[in-house]
Amino acid sequence: MRVHENILISSLTTMRLGGPARYVLEVETPADVADAYGFAAQYNLPVFVLGYGANSIGHDEGFNGAIIINRMQGIQKLNTLTGDATWETPTEPSGNEGEAAKSEPVEKIKVMGGEYWDNVVAYACDNGLTGIEALSKIPGLAGAAPVQNIGAYGQQISDTLDSIEVYDSASQTYRILNNTELNFSYRHSLLNTTAKNRYFVISITLNLRHGQMSRPFYNSIERYISEHQLTDFSPNGIRQIVSAIRADKLPDPMVKPSSGSFFKNIYLSDADAERAEEKGYPVYRGKDGNKINSGWLIEKAGFKGKLLHGFRVNDKACLVLINESAKSYNDLAKARSEITGRVYDKFGYWLEQEPVEIQ
Repeated sequence: MRVHENILISSLTTMRLGGPARYVLEVETPADVADAYGFAAQYNLPVFVLGYGANSIGHDEGFNGAIIINRMQGIQKLNTLTGDATWETPTEPSGNEGEAAKSEPVEKIKVMGGEYWDNVVAYACDNGLTGIEALSKIPGLAGAAPVQNIGAYGQQISDTLDSIEVYDSASQTYRILNNTELNFSYRHSLLNTTAKNRYFVISITLNLRHGQMSRPFYNSIERYISEHQLTDFSPNGIRQIVSAIRADKLPDPMVKPSSGSFFKNIYLSDADAERAEEKGYPVYRGKDGNKINSGWLIEKAGFKGKLLHGFRVNDKACLVLINESAKSYNDLAKARSEITGRVYDKFGYWLEQEPVEIQ
C-alpha cells in the first residue's frame, strides 16, 4: 500500500475540482485493502473509494479522510469446467445478445477492479465475446462498473455480471456477492444505495458468450450503420461503431475536463411514457424501460453550447458539462441549478446528477 498526504482531489478527478484530501491510499493487492481500512480506522477517518475519477466530483474544502484507489490489474480467463484460470495482461485500449450467442457456452472472465474498463471490453471483443461491446469507451475502472450499473446503447453491466469479490468493511472480511444480491436497477445497485461505502470491489466476474448482438440495435447505432452502410455486427464491429459515435459526441474527459454524462436520463412508467409521447417528447422504449434522453431536454430548454459559470454545455451531447474555466464547486452548483430549474419549469422533470460527490 502506498500512502500519500494532502493530494488535491482536482488532480484525481476528470472534472478537475476539489481541494486537498488528507490521505490518498493506493492498494495493489487484496491484503492492502484491509490495511487501508485499518489505517483509516486508526486515525478515525472517513473513507471514500475512488476509481478513475470520471464519475466523482470534489468540493473546495477537500476531504478530511482517506481516499482509497484500486491499483490491482489483470484479466483472468476462467475455465468453467475445471475452475482453472489463465491470467492475461491486456494492451492499451486499441446488449442484447442474439439467439445464436445465447446458445453458446458461457465464457467467464475475472477482472481485477483496478483494470481500466475499456481494456476489458477490448479483450472481450478481441476474443469474439459478446455482452459488453456496447459499453466501449466508457471511462472508468472495472471495479466501479457494477457500483452504478454502467450502461450504454442497450447493454448494461448487470446483464453479464456473474459476481464480485469484495472487502466488507463492516465485518472486515472478504466476500463474494452474486448478481442477484446486488439489486441492480438503472444506475443503481446495492453498492451505491443501501450498502453505500460498505464494500470495496476487488474483482468482478463476467459471463460472456461467443456471438453477436441482435438487431434492432439502439437508435444511434442503427443510424450510424445506415449512414456508413456497414454489415459487420461482430463484437469488434459494434465496438468500432460505438467508439466512433462516442468520439463524435462525447469529449475525452482527459482532454476536456468533464464527468461524462452529468445528468441521468429520465425513466418513465408506461402511463407517463404515453403522456410524454402525446406531448411530442421522444421516448425510447427498450428492455430496460421507457426513457427520455436528458440531453434532449437540456437542448430544448435552450442550453445547447451555452457557457454557464465556467461550464460549457456540450453542443453534441447536452448532458455533458465541460469545465472550461471554473475553479470552484460553487460554480458547478450554480450551473446545475440553472439547468435543472429551467428543465423542470419547461417539462416538469427533475434532472438527477449522475457523478457522486467526495464529502
